Amino acid sequence: MLKRLVSTALVALVVLALLPAGGDAQAPGPIKIGVIQPLSGPVAASGNYVRMGAEIARDWINARGGVNGRRVELVIEDNKSDPKEAASAAEKLIVRDKVPAIMGAWGSSMTLAAMPKLEEYGVPMVVETSSAASVTKRGNPWVFRISPPSEMEALGLEQYVEKLGVKKADFLAVNTDWGRGSITAFGDMLRKKGVQVGAAEFMEQAATDMNAQLTKIKQTGGDTLFLTTAVEQITLVLKQGQEQRLARKIITTGGSSSPTQLIKQAGAAAEGSYHIVFFMPWFPEAMPDGRLARAFVDE
Repeated sequence: MLKRLVSTALVALVVLALLPAGGDAQAPGPIKIGVIQPLSGPVAASGNYVRMGAEIARDWINARGGVNGRRVELVIEDNKSDPKEAASAAEKLIVRDKVPAIMGAWGSSMTLAAMPKLEEYGVPMVVETSSAASVTKRGNPWVFRISPPSEMEALGLEQYVEKLGVKKADFLAVNTDWGRGSITAFGDMLRKKGVQVGAAEFMEQAATDMNAQLTKIKQTGGDTLFLTTAVEQITLVLKQGQEQRLARKIITTGGSSSPTQLIKQAGAAAEGSYHIVFFMPWFPEAMPDGRLARAFVDE
């Protein structure tokens, strides 16, 4: 889903890896790039999408001769959907694997947990998906962000609020830096547009039953639900909302959904929902480089 972002990130990382940073420059041979993603745990499906995108980008670069004749090699670590594991993975990649640059760490809370290690050892990291504004507002000089913060996503949606007929909105978000930041950013934008902001409910990252939150939201009289979480929970919320006959527009934020997975797992429950996504390779004719998008879909 995020291959275009990931390939951009890998190119940036390759450039960073070729520069002396935090010690001796990497010896001749493959250019090693660290990758930290949630490959297991509650958001594993999303992390594995990014891993696959990184591997496709690596193969694409290497098939064209690499960089200055050097192949790109990925050293992939699983943060297990856990911020503490993300920090440990960053330290392992830097200290044991000697990578000169990292890409990660999917979720904002995981990225924020890894960031002190970057500053401690002087190693750069390209942030590919995290949406919390605090990722860059903390001023860590070793962080290079290509993912839009929630404020930018909200700004992009602003022009469609009236067309979508949003009058009163509620929020359901994962209880992480990402989810909390998304509610703040989209809530501020909606108030500016004169939209009434109602309930703000949270769910833990590993939760599978959101019926209690949906029951509360159902009672507010709103017309729109903004949903911020990974595709695994989005699928569950859509199904449980359908079971409760939740009659309102559902808009997901943060590039958190894969249409392919939603259609496969949520089925009819996904009908009529709206999704803010980073990259839509399923519609290559809408992309600036349609040939690259189509090649990604074919692969």
